[in-house]
Amino acid sequence: MDSPPDRSLTPEVREFLETGTRTGKLGWVAPDGRPLVAPVWFVVDDDVVVFNTGSGTAKGKAIARDPRVVLTVDLEEPPYGFVQIQGVAETSEDPQDLLASATAIGGRYMGRDRAEEFGRRNGVPGELVVRIRATKVTAALNVTA
Repeated sequence: MDSPPDRSLTPEVREFLETGTRTGKLGWVAPDGRPLVAPVWFVVDDDVVVFNTGSGTAKGKAIARDPRVVLTVDLEEPPYGFVQIQGVAETSEDPQDLLASATAIGGRYMGRDRAEEFGRRNGVPGELVVRIRATKVTAALNVTA
């Protein structure tokens, strides 16, 4: 099923993004103009994709310099599919926000029994909560169906 570009996450897109432990592939532009991509663990909160990264990482520095990013999440087996979210990243260093997002993300990828462990490990000073607000969403779900 193809959906036209949109600014919101439809129920089908949300379901695709929230299924399993698919990683997002975050794209940004390096200071010298090179395009870069790195995997991120993420959760969806309403119509916003949320992930954490270090403020001193390439991702963190790039978002501080230019908050325009793209995130692609794909299904690498039949029926194949992907969601691409172009958007603007907003960051927070609020300690409670960091702990809450790191715990939710840890729970998704490492299991509920380890959520608090990963929250404490990753929700620390020097980390950022990053929220991507979509400016354009493109999805191709069930490509081979």
